[in-house]
Amino acid sequence: MDLKFADAAKVTDEERDAVDALLGPAGTGWEGGTERTDEDLRWARGGAAARERRDLLLPALHAVNDRVGWLSEGALDYICRRLTVPPAEAYGVATFYALFSVRPRASKVLHVCTDLACAAKGSSTLTAALKDRLGPGVAYQPSPCLGLCERAPAALVMQAGQGDPARPASEERADGRAGYATAVVAPATPEAVMTAVASVAGAPAEAGARTAVPQAGDPGLTLLRRVGVVDPLSIDDYRSHGGYAALRRAFALGPAGVIREVTDSGLVGRGGAAFPTGRKWQATASQPDHPHYLVCNADESEPGTFKDRVLMEGDPYALIEAMTVAGYAIGARRGYLYLRGEYPRALAHLTNAIDQARARNLLGDDILGQGYAFDIEIRRGAGAYICGEETAIFNSIEGYRGEPRSKPPFPVEKGLFGKPTAVNNVETLVNVLPILTGRAEETKLFCLSGNVARPGVYELPFGATLGELIERAGPPRTIRAVLLGGAAGSFVRPDELDIPLTFEGTRAAGTTLGSGVILVLDDTVELPRILLRIAEFFRDESCGQCVPCRVGTVRQEEALHRIKDRTGAAAADDIALLREVGRAMRDASICGLGQTAWNAVESAIDRLGAYE
Repeated sequence: MDLKFADAAKVTDEERDAVDALLGPAGTGWEGGTERTDEDLRWARGGAAARERRDLLLPALHAVNDRVGWLSEGALDYICRRLTVPPAEAYGVATFYALFSVRPRASKVLHVCTDLACAAKGSSTLTAALKDRLGPGVAYQPSPCLGLCERAPAALVMQAGQGDPARPASEERADGRAGYATAVVAPATPEAVMTAVASVAGAPAEAGARTAVPQAGDPGLTLLRRVGVVDPLSIDDYRSHGGYAALRRAFALGPAGVIREVTDSGLVGRGGAAFPTGRKWQATASQPDHPHYLVCNADESEPGTFKDRVLMEGDPYALIEAMTVAGYAIGARRGYLYLRGEYPRALAHLTNAIDQARARNLLGDDILGQGYAFDIEIRRGAGAYICGEETAIFNSIEGYRGEPRSKPPFPVEKGLFGKPTAVNNVETLVNVLPILTGRAEETKLFCLSGNVARPGVYELPFGATLGELIERAGPPRTIRAVLLGGAAGSFVRPDELDIPLTFEGTRAAGTTLGSGVILVLDDTVELPRILLRIAEFFRDESCGQCVPCRVGTVRQEEALHRIKDRTGAAAADDIALLREVGRAMRDASICGLGQTAWNAVESAIDRLGAYE
């Protein structure tokens, strides 16, 4: 592609309409097939506002991709002119994300998960069966984790250019425009996938969030107590089950009082870093620079993680309320909810929740008559694991490649748009509600998948052991290994199941709790293949910004390819190389992706004797 304004590239009417529906009309000079000049576009109606919103680049790319299925040179050129973004930068953003294509492709795309949980449940057999059955009207794309691990193997069909007639009006897209239809197939069989491919809108309805919670309906639950009990589309049902009591308590306490309650509770981040939430909020609130921002990290892309999806699908109002409380505490007037692009139902439910909250004066200019203004904007990711890193989210929202930033400065000082920002994931935020309403027993959500009888999201008090949790889920006859923390975590042996599931307990055992991933593997799983899949994942998902990660993830994958069928002395040289590369990545990478890319492989070699 010629990375300048391309005079020969013509935007189609469909592409232009998709962009204009988002950015506003470009003017009235398109009638009769006469295209406006560069100067006309520069000063077109809506153009000044658009030029001040570089952050609309990602939504604009989504708008065209949703409508047409790919991003043509003409569409990119038109977006660049509307937003006055250099074409080279827009191309760099468009090619950064796996859900976009800058080459012509079918409007219907089939994503089949080939990641850890699905691999353990036979995704290779599924993909082999589908290979010869897909026609030219379908683009096939092997996918990293789709966040449907409790129903593995999983597939997702996306159809550009149409809405979903089977979807209720309350579940329509955030922008209300005709966009794309989706069908989730999980657990996937070749027949079910082909049925969904043949008619996306007519595919069988996806199972509700309740099916992902084996404990659903248990009155002793805290974070999951409403999932499967309340109607996720009804704000009245949510309020009848205690909804918005925490926000009223927050207004009674005042911002400093809310931060004090959260600090005293000892709540730490549940995305893996375990940083004290109250300290983060206090540091943001105390910054003199304004405005302050709140970002909800709902881009859970760690293989094996799906707890945030279940919360957003089954209890979306809880997240909206929690974000409002957090925004009030830190002095923010705007919150961004950065959502995985592979979560269509969560998008629909959250969009409905935001609309209903605005209609009930629970979001907007004067919430509950308290003089506090706060609103939430959903930003869809587009398939990039690295955007789960807190500063990569900022770049993605601002319309740049989702590459991590060097720290310091830290987000609480200079975050989104260079302003003080608090970033929390979904589980962390939802924990704030019981803290403010007196249901403060500290629990943790665990994503249990793999070779167990009852996979799903489990809520347990801190201190339960790994073995107790696996026993609840129905363990296999023989456990080969357990992966804690996802691809960035560590393996443990079947004789180590007495590890307490706390941040301190897992750390003392030489492993990590991470985001709560627990993947159980039985003796039918080929461990070298699992390790190779982890290496492929990190190779694919590295943003390439820093040399240790960009080169190290490739070298790690190459070495694992060489030794996948070797043991003992035949593997010794490559294992030594793996250790050297792993240390370099851990010590010198900019962000957590490179720093943890060697963890699982290292633990498999040292704890499991993977190549002995």
